[in-house]
Amino acid sequence: MTRYTLAASCIALALAANANATPVEEELKALKARIEQLEAQQQKAAEKPQQIEQVEVEVVEEVVEKKSNAVKFGGAVRVNYSYEDFDDDNADRGGDFDFDLFRIDVSGNYEDLIYSAQYRWFEYMNVIQHAWIGYNFTEEQQGKIGVTQVPFGILTYASNNYFFSSNFYLGLEDDYDMGLNYTYKGDTNRFDLAFYKNDEQGGLDGYVSDRTDRYAYDVVGIRLDGEDAYDAPSDGYAAAELNTFNARYTHNFTFNNVDLELGASLQAGQLEIENGTDGDNVAAAIHGVVNYDRWNVKLQMTDYKYDVDGMDVDRIVVAAYHFYDSIPAEATTYIANLAYSLPVNIGPISNLTFYNDYSLVTDKPAAMEDTFMNVTGMAVTAGGLYTYFDFVVAENQPFIGGTMVGDGDTNKRFNINFGYYF
Repeated sequence: MTRYTLAASCIALALAANANATPVEEELKALKARIEQLEAQQQKAAEKPQQIEQVEVEVVEEVVEKKSNAVKFGGAVRVNYSYEDFDDDNADRGGDFDFDLFRIDVSGNYEDLIYSAQYRWFEYMNVIQHAWIGYNFTEEQQGKIGVTQVPFGILTYASNNYFFSSNFYLGLEDDYDMGLNYTYKGDTNRFDLAFYKNDEQGGLDGYVSDRTDRYAYDVVGIRLDGEDAYDAPSDGYAAAELNTFNARYTHNFTFNNVDLELGASLQAGQLEIENGTDGDNVAAAIHGVVNYDRWNVKLQMTDYKYDVDGMDVDRIVVAAYHFYDSIPAEATTYIANLAYSLPVNIGPISNLTFYNDYSLVTDKPAAMEDTFMNVTGMAVTAGGLYTYFDFVVAENQPFIGGTMVGDGDTNKRFNINFGYYF
């Protein structure tokens, strides 16, 4: 409108040009300059919203970028009550109530660079549970280096209870070693490939003060005839896992309301023995997980074997939790677990998970007796408090009054583990 008003004034002045030509020309020049000035102001005003919007976009992008770079700290404090019928002193006292652990977790990312670590303090040892850095190559592909979880069998755990399955005490569940790990996760399948140079303590000559101070069970020696199951390895027969390869594949199926995961795992590696003797090991497993409504079923069959050149070995020395133990040099294991998750609203309690976990270790060498462990229990979730109530019946099972190479009685243990996670 301003432009048209000014233009009309110019025309009127032009019609009067014959009366006074020189003043009119000067007036026209002034009006033309004024029109250009007003147009420039209008153009500038029209551009301001766009400039503001652009600034707002830049701020949002900066906030998003900052959010993608994060550090998260967490941890847990746990205490434990146990009543053990195989320990007369414990039974006479009505059980024992002990400090379990304190732990610190840290994880995060810098753009596609990721990292995670966990350190645990027990009354009798301090250990690294895991510590790695990684990179997200794509949304589906990820690589890690450091102390990572070995991709074998059902992940993350092949159990629901506080004591895991018998496979844990054989080094075949929730194990962590030092190496490289690659994972591909698609919509319906997952593939893991890993190479572990040695265990988390640096192998046979790692710079550690006590080879029994570790979270997960690893091979630390060859058990000779006549040695007690809990003895340290004899001179010359200390050992360590070396150059271990792992491959794991799972595929997910959906049938109406049933989700099914089927998979297979393979592990093969060497044993480094102090006296220079060569050894090797191999393990394979098939596994499945079924989820239907609130029900969960875990099934796994595993077969493993350790060989040492020139020796007929029946027992292998393993270590964890500040003591030595023994496992059969070969065996077949079975896992069958059933769980039911029930959401509730009972004060601070939001969920109850009921479960029965069963493990069997059979086909051991030298006519060793089978190992079995049955855990009937309930896990209670109340905010950050997570509590296990477990009743365990077992034979030849570590932490239930026996050892994998023993010939013991059937033992029972009632256990409550209180854990606050933050």
